[in-house]
Amino acid sequence: MTNPNLKFLRENHQSKRLLSLRGGTRSGKSYSAVQFLIELCYKYPNAGMVITIARQTLPALKASTLRDFVEILQSFEAYIEEDHNKTEGIYKLRGNTVEFISLDQPQKLRGRKRDTLFLDECNEITAESFRQLSYRTTGFIILSYNPSDLDGWWYEVEAREDAALIVTTYKDNPHLPKSIIAEIESLKTSSPEDWAVFGLGERGRGKKGRIYRNFTKVEELDFSECSDICVGIDFGFSQDPTAVVLVGKHNDRVYVDELVYETHLTNTELVERIKPHCEGLRVICDSAEPKSIAELRRGGLNAIGAIKGPDSIRNGIKLLQSKEVLYTRRSKDLERELGSYVWNLDKNERPTEKPIDSFNHLLDALRYSVGFLYKRG
Repeated sequence: MTNPNLKFLRENHQSKRLLSLRGGTRSGKSYSAVQFLIELCYKYPNAGMVITIARQTLPALKASTLRDFVEILQSFEAYIEEDHNKTEGIYKLRGNTVEFISLDQPQKLRGRKRDTLFLDECNEITAESFRQLSYRTTGFIILSYNPSDLDGWWYEVEAREDAALIVTTYKDNPHLPKSIIAEIESLKTSSPEDWAVFGLGERGRGKKGRIYRNFTKVEELDFSECSDICVGIDFGFSQDPTAVVLVGKHNDRVYVDELVYETHLTNTELVERIKPHCEGLRVICDSAEPKSIAELRRGGLNAIGAIKGPDSIRNGIKLLQSKEVLYTRRSKDLERELGSYVWNLDKNERPTEKPIDSFNHLLDALRYSVGFLYKRG
């Protein structure tokens, strides 16, 4: 049986910038990508290629693509211990360099240039991380993921003209034991939603434990209908973006329009960007940044810190969940956060009441704003 993922990579890597391996669980996406990159090094010996294989965290990287890489070489008796710098995460293969990086190390995002990039489980990675890595990649980029999210940057980039997509399932992996096949197929009855994503490779309705399901996308919003309006800000700079939203209260409806979602934005630049939207409005900011709030006030904005207290995050989430939230179609980064902002799961994969501390920049700015608008009447 021909490996469809491997065949796809061989046929498209010279004509397309981005190669997307989308599919259900155990369909051989990651393994095939690693196998193809090894094959490339053997096809072009002493070419001096730099190939980067990345995942969000180091433990996940070691347990998946790095392990696959070593096992594939060992299976051909081609693994050489002396060529593997485990401290730096670099393997010298046939005159080429294969480096393994985790994206929870900020310095890695703005490291040296590379020829080829493989992002494993790319739906764990932020759009900004992808952009930074893409800027420094001269050749093609491989993405692999399970399509559990409703929306995400990966769906957008794989729709580009310079991209190619393949969708595979566990049925495309002839090496799976019967016990694993039975486990996957049991999802048909135990969890039809998971079966659609992890069994059939279909685009999901959102991650497990998704916090907000009360948001509706619309073309435009008329904020003149609102009884009260404010601007919300969650500060960032290098790794985290500065996130700004315009928020309106219309009875139990909340209107939201994304204004800013950008890294490396100084407070002076921020004032210039948003001042036209802030005339006569309160600007509700993360109160953990009093210096930044003071700078906004000196710039002429009516900026105040959000009120925080015991369980303020959970209580703010509950307040926002109780409203019907409408957001504009242009609020792309807000939409991405909505699909990825979830409750932490316990050891039994059940949602807790504690949210993850990521994919929450615009949503935090929104939460500050809604708390302000509804608690002052």
